[in-house]
Parts: sequence; structure tokens; C-alpha cells
Amino acid sequence: MTAPMRTPGSSAEPVKPDPGTDPAPESDEDETVAYGLSSEAKNLHWLLTNLVDEVPGIRSVAVVSSDGLLLLSSDPARNAERRPATSPTGPRGSSADLATIVSGLGSLTVGAARLMDGGPVKQTVVAMAEGSLFVMAISDGSLLGVHGTSDCDMTVVAYHMALFVGRAGHLLTPELRSELRQSMELA
Repeated sequence: MTAPMRTPGSSAEPVKPDPGTDPAPESDEDETVAYGLSSEAKNLHWLLTNLVDEVPGIRSVAVVSSDGLLLLSSDPARNAERRPATSPTGPRGSSADLATIVSGLGSLTVGAARLMDGGPVKQTVVAMAEGSLFVMAISDGSLLGVHGTSDCDMTVVAYHMALFVGRAGHLLTPELRSELRQSMELA
């Protein structure tokens, strides 16, 4: 059993359930309080989960802030909503590794675009013998990174990434980015 967390910005101590009683069924509002996530953060988690579950060939996904911090990942051990009792370190290529690569590649391509007077970078694709890496701008410097299998359909992955960006871009307010950072620090 995990201890209840406080809602961000709340100074009150969390209420602990009475050990002799069964907890009441949780509503969406109860989950938000229990996990400390707003409905916007939960919507973003849902969009990310949908992307991973619906698109064949996606290995992992990371959303990275403009300053390179992991905001959201497809790695369940990194998400506050699905935090297990013990956090595994994860294999090479985990979402934390993907976030580092996405941030570096994003910076490199932005620098290249400036040097070439190419305007803002919309998408970067790296095709490798054993996989693919896709990086797409979301908003104000935030990036969506996807690690795909070697046999993934690149056009399908890119299309679904664009859908994610279109749906998530307006959600990534400064307040939500701060909340997501905090939830990742706790993971």
C-alpha cells in the first residue's frame, strides 16, 4: 500500500485511511488527490498510453521539457500513476535514456536549423539498422521522442505523433510542466 500524496500546492498533511476499514471505490477526483495529479496531467498520461498501445512498433516514448527534463514517459515505473513498490532501474533504452537523447538531438537540430536559416525544427527522424528515433516539437521547446522498432511504419508513427502533439500542445502550460516534473522526481 502506498501512502497518499498531497495535491501540489497543498500544505495540509495527507489523510491516512483507517487500517481497519476497506477504502471506498475511488472516483476520478479521488485518484487525482491520491496521486497528486490534476485532470490535465492525467489526460496527458492517457494520451501517451494511447500512443504506445495503439501504434505498432513503438518501444518507448518520452516527453521532454525545453530544459531537458523528463516530463512524461511510457515507462510505467517512471509515472506517478503507476508507481510500483520498488522502482526498477530499467534496461538500456529506457525512457530516461530516451529523454536524454531526445533533448540532445533536439538541441543539435535547433542549432543546425539556425545555422542554415531553416526556421523552426518540426520533426527529426533517425533511421537505424535496429530501430528508429523520432523527435517532434510540441510547444515552447518541449519535445516528443519515440523509439520505434526497425520494422515500424515510419509514416504511421509520425502521423500518430502529430496527433499527440496537436492534442497535447495546448495542455503543456507552465503549471502542468511543473506538476509533471514534480511527479517524475517522486517516481
